[in-house]
Amino acid sequence: MPIDVLCLAKIPDTQRKGLIKAGYILHDYSNPAHRTTPPANAALYRAIITRGGTAGATREMIYGLPNLEIICTMAAGFDKIDVGAARERGIVVTHGPGTNATAVADHAIALMFSIARGIVYGDAATRRDDWETSRKARPLVVGKRLGIMGMGRIGLLIAQRLSGLNLEVFYHNRRPRNDVPYTYVESPLELARQSDYFIIAAPGGEETKHVVDAAVLEALGPDGFLINIARGSIVPIEALATALRENKIAGAAIDVFEGEPHLPPALREITDNLILTPHMGGAAAEARAAIEELMLRNLTLHFSGQPVATPVPYPQDVALAIAP
Repeated sequence: MPIDVLCLAKIPDTQRKGLIKAGYILHDYSNPAHRTTPPANAALYRAIITRGGTAGATREMIYGLPNLEIICTMAAGFDKIDVGAARERGIVVTHGPGTNATAVADHAIALMFSIARGIVYGDAATRRDDWETSRKARPLVVGKRLGIMGMGRIGLLIAQRLSGLNLEVFYHNRRPRNDVPYTYVESPLELARQSDYFIIAAPGGEETKHVVDAAVLEALGPDGFLINIARGSIVPIEALATALRENKIAGAAIDVFEGEPHLPPALREITDNLILTPHMGGAAAEARAAIEELMLRNLTLHFSGQPVATPVPYPQDVALAIAP
């Protein structure tokens, strides 16, 4: 019997085809203006598909679908899903740990080199025949100090990929790891002091909200670069905008920001030391294929009465999760 699924986020065509072929009836409910309020035909839906870091699933939605059994998110993060409400109702929540880690790590490194070497600005200058602007001296990446906030799957992949560049690697995590050769520091503030390049690869949520604040950016300093491929909530917009406008940091390259997808006015006019991408770090074909396979596996297991493969850690277990 076909199963009706409420889609609180847009589903890429490749994933949509696979889900439909497997017998799921997909109902688009991704308009941000609507997706916090249950639809009129709420009793129809037994499953939700969403994005845990953007669309999420509110308490109102979870309690408003009387026959809801499972929520699947199309990535590793689940910070905007009310997992507490889901547990109260006995609803299973799944995510995709590791499915997009390789893509996001690649994107972080691409952003780091782009902001350091002025790739985006060089492209624009070349197109307007402005060779002088595009050829000004810029810093190297090789031989510098790299700070990684969040040594989970993605943070570790970033460090491993950059290991051949003679970088001194520091990291901050919920707790030190005894299985990595990198130097642990106690706080994001201290990590910033130690870094030329500061990459955020930490989970979102209340625990990390606005952790990289004005003081941390000041500690990074006028020669330091910020790269964020994790969650926009970690860096307050006004603090970042001020640091960039007043040259308190050398530059930032971010794939995420507070208020996305609408770019805040405070960042819109900053063009000379800021690179922006539209939360596309995980948007690799291979990553989308992996999450489609995992979503189908979790849905199939659940609706056949078996435990799902990748349940999210519930509130009291969240401290154990290290993947962003």
